[in-house]
Amino acid sequence: MHVKRDSNEFTIEMKREDGKNEPIVVSACLVGLRCRYNGKVLDSEIVTKVLKYLKGRWFVPICPEQLGGLPTVRFPMEIEHGQGEDVLDGKARVIDSEGLDRTAEMIRGAREAYRIAELTGARIALLKDGSPSCGSHLITRKGGKVEGMGVAAALFKRQGMVIMSEGDLAGFEREGS
Repeated sequence: MHVKRDSNEFTIEMKREDGKNEPIVVSACLVGLRCRYNGKVLDSEIVTKVLKYLKGRWFVPICPEQLGGLPTVRFPMEIEHGQGEDVLDGKARVIDSEGLDRTAEMIRGAREAYRIAELTGARIALLKDGSPSCGSHLITRKGGKVEGMGVAAALFKRQGMVIMSEGDLAGFEREGS
């Protein structure tokens, strides 16, 4: 681990001496943490697949929605008209099922999640598809899945990170597994 100081900010670079096993930020729900809007754990098959992929890798669980100040349990949310990039650009809002505007919390959570990625040196994110924050290929709209990125996924992509979803792990088999 190397710590650099530039003016009043610290940058932490963490990776093994041999350059392998760089950190990956991962949606916390994908590793079985109870941070989803309904407080429930994801399907065990998904969690098992993700944990198998992450075995032996350094990963950092994040939940942008919690990092933005939203509680668990919370009302489901959707990006109204557009996707994550539109939210970041002020062209769309995130509204919960009770009609409350959650845009500020979602943007704050995306920024905090990216800050964690920066602090750990992560350049890869494995995010939960369908989420208004983490959706990397799909977001939920009016009860169905539509193409699009969530707010945190869009910010990560803008910053040059590689974005993956649990769907990208289909057929994944690690050597020796």
